[in-house]
Amino acid sequence: MVNENHILFSGYARLPSGTVSGQIYRVMALVVLIDRQTDVIVDADCTLSTPMSAQFVARLLVGKSLRNGPENLTQLIEKFYQGSAKKAIITAIRIIYDKYLAYITR
Repeated sequence: MVNENHILFSGYARLPSGTVSGQIYRVMALVVLIDRQTDVIVDADCTLSTPMSAQFVARLLVGKSLRNGPENLTQLIEKFYQGSAKKAIITAIRIIYDKYLAYITR
């Protein structure tokens, strides 16, 4: 059953060429499930070349709030994710935030 308080948002960004992820996917998808009552990310997934990378990104994002903007999330990625897809992940987070903001202000 679907939790009616959970809203799915996605963001896409080009991956760097010359990387495994870039060769496989070309574009990275970041998908988050946000609780609209708390603004907290309750689940996350992304298309990266290894499950460990995708799981690590998800662990960084789950439990964090978008209420005060994307900066807290992008700072976590900057600090803890040192893979080649860092810029793409940050871009996708900003896209998700823009969609989220448009959703809550409609």
